[in-house]
Amino acid sequence: MPKVTFLSDKKSIDVPEGANLRRQAMKNGVELYTGPHRYFNCRGNGMCCSCRVYVKKGEENVSRRGFWEWLNTWINPLGFFARIGHEREMRLACQTRVYGDCEVEARPELNLHGEKFWN
Repeated sequence: MPKVTFLSDKKSIDVPEGANLRRQAMKNGVELYTGPHRYFNCRGNGMCCSCRVYVKKGEENVSRRGFWEWLNTWINPLGFFARIGHEREMRLACQTRVYGDCEVEARPELNLHGEKFWN
């Protein structure tokens, strides 16, 4: 079984191969949402970008980014500002399937101050 390590929570979980990252994280008590998004989110439909995570290691062991995920990280302000400087590693947990070991940072900060945005 693949092992997912959540760096922000210092917690590792074993998940079935091909499992949805959001469902498995919630099932094992890993908090993916912050603030009001804990109660108001799209429930895993890939629209709100509030379950965004950074895949720090093992990017090759998760599913490829689909069109819906790519589109929403460009048109949704939460996804857009979280993406700046982390284009390759930012994923939506609800749209990500796990096929091997990986390390994930949950609840990443938004880049609102623009360290790479204004360059």
